[in-house]
Amino acid sequence: MSTTSVQRGSLVTDVQESPAGVNNFCLVAATVNGSGSQTANSCLLRAFFKMGIPVSGKNIFPSNIQGLPTWFEIRLSDEGFTARRASTEIMVAMNRATLAEDITRVAPGGMVILPAEWKHPEERGDITYYTIPVQPFAKEATDDVKMRPYVANMVYVGALTELLNIEIEAIEEALLHHFKGKRKPVDLNFGVVKAAIAYTRQNITKRDPFRVQRANKTEGKLLLNGNEAGALGAVFGGFTVAAWYPITPSTSLVDALTEFARELRVDQQAGTRSYAIVQAEDEIAAIGMIVGAGWAGARAMTSTSGPGISLMTEYAGLANFAEIPCVIWDIQRMGPSTGLPTRVSQGDVLKVYYLGHGDTKQIVLLPGSMAECFEFGWRAFDLAERLQTPVFVLSDLDLGMNLWMTEPFDYPNQPMDRGKVLSAEDLERLGGFKRYADVDGDGIPYRTLPGTDHPLAAYFTRGSGHNAEAQYTERTDEWEANLTRLHRKHEHARTLVPPPLVDEVAGAEIGLIAYGSTDPAIVEARAMLAKRGVKTSYLRLRALPTTAEFQAFIAAYPRVFVIENNFEGQMARILMADAPAHASKITSVSHCDGMPLTGLWIAHAILGTAILGTASGA
Repeated sequence: MSTTSVQRGSLVTDVQESPAGVNNFCLVAATVNGSGSQTANSCLLRAFFKMGIPVSGKNIFPSNIQGLPTWFEIRLSDEGFTARRASTEIMVAMNRATLAEDITRVAPGGMVILPAEWKHPEERGDITYYTIPVQPFAKEATDDVKMRPYVANMVYVGALTELLNIEIEAIEEALLHHFKGKRKPVDLNFGVVKAAIAYTRQNITKRDPFRVQRANKTEGKLLLNGNEAGALGAVFGGFTVAAWYPITPSTSLVDALTEFARELRVDQQAGTRSYAIVQAEDEIAAIGMIVGAGWAGARAMTSTSGPGISLMTEYAGLANFAEIPCVIWDIQRMGPSTGLPTRVSQGDVLKVYYLGHGDTKQIVLLPGSMAECFEFGWRAFDLAERLQTPVFVLSDLDLGMNLWMTEPFDYPNQPMDRGKVLSAEDLERLGGFKRYADVDGDGIPYRTLPGTDHPLAAYFTRGSGHNAEAQYTERTDEWEANLTRLHRKHEHARTLVPPPLVDEVAGAEIGLIAYGSTDPAIVEARAMLAKRGVKTSYLRLRALPTTAEFQAFIAAYPRVFVIENNFEGQMARILMADAPAHASKITSVSHCDGMPLTGLWIAHAILGTAILGTASGA
């Protein structure tokens, strides 16, 4: 497999990000974890959104304890780009421990806001410094000493409101949203904002080019994260059982599922629920519960991350081989619990696709937007029951926990697909059935649900070797026949999973393949490359196994770059195995530093590789 080097920027310096200025810059708030900065940052983000400016936010927070550094990146783009911007134009430096390093991140021509009481020397002549007293405002706002560190962050909200020309009404609306209309906390925080605005207006002369102005590019859109979208999709998909164990960054999916279910799945008159959500003692118990529930006919799901997936391996293999439907959300992260659980990567792709025992291949959905998180939230159940198998939905921390703009979701456009389930009437008509027989030639057998009122409904569910009649076997011909049928079912799944989205450009000789949360960065990178005259076509995978569209795409281009946020180029390896005749065309462009990819890095990596050829063969 071919790999690229990231040390190639000098060859492609004519590829640049869009010029920073009005409604186009990256603002980073560097604060201390546990200081209440989330209120300030979400307030700014929503205020920009309410002003009609395309915006995205990324919370870069620590995996350990309160008091350590945290950063929140807000990217505004008049062109509508939502990926991370490589450069930082505005730095709000509210953490003294990281102050020096934070200031080095600011691009020439940028600006820094910091507390006046620190008396930090203005050592850089190519940026603008603004100082504002922070602690005096917090002290004046409240007599509650414990509350002062929290409201202190609203000082920079006020300073930015004045310096950037943010509409103060949008700030108040954002605070009302954050505090769910409770006037007391809104008034406390808004009072600090107004005091900081007055101070900035009287004491600071604006000397930078950055400001915002009202636009109309967010009308009708929503702001939410992928875990919320996926949870809502699961509710609309008819989930009845969820079992889980807390793990960052997947916990908020079940939190959202609980909130939506309480609102939408409770009989308000009788007070009864049509669902069960259980916190298990660990991930093994969680998947055990949903496999049992799936066997019993429930639409059952769990949510976890990489370490949890490892613990779920045995049950996942059992469900695959015994052919029991269930849904597992994997909100991917950077590493194990002792590593970087609050950093992002797409590092579970290989593991999940082949998760199990022996020659196992799983069904994997790869959402790349809020709309797809919602859609795959309900569609995963249909696929699981149609194929009688676990279905994994691979989101990640960036997609799952950060706020994204989205159009309102479409209501599911098809009835629930319960798959090949035989009723008592069916059994009476047929005179019986063989649980693991391939009647239709698609590898999918028929099943009955426990409690079906017919003497011919019963069968043994076997995770051990079994033949078509669900009888235990170690006969080699029956083993091979069963594995052949499971393979046939997986091949049939290629016709059922969501096909990739393809954007082909006339005259392009370069094909790009990506999936999941890298999509916004790919979109921006393609725009950068197009300005340089480099035409690219783009296929975004939405599921594994791959489909006919992938085979046609890879055959059409002499060079294909597979872009992903992991170290080993995991998807590239899978695609080479899926299209061996075209494997030599594939170049893996992978990067994994715990941060979402930027369009600029992708453009540089692709163009640098196209100029130099591949760095090495592996």
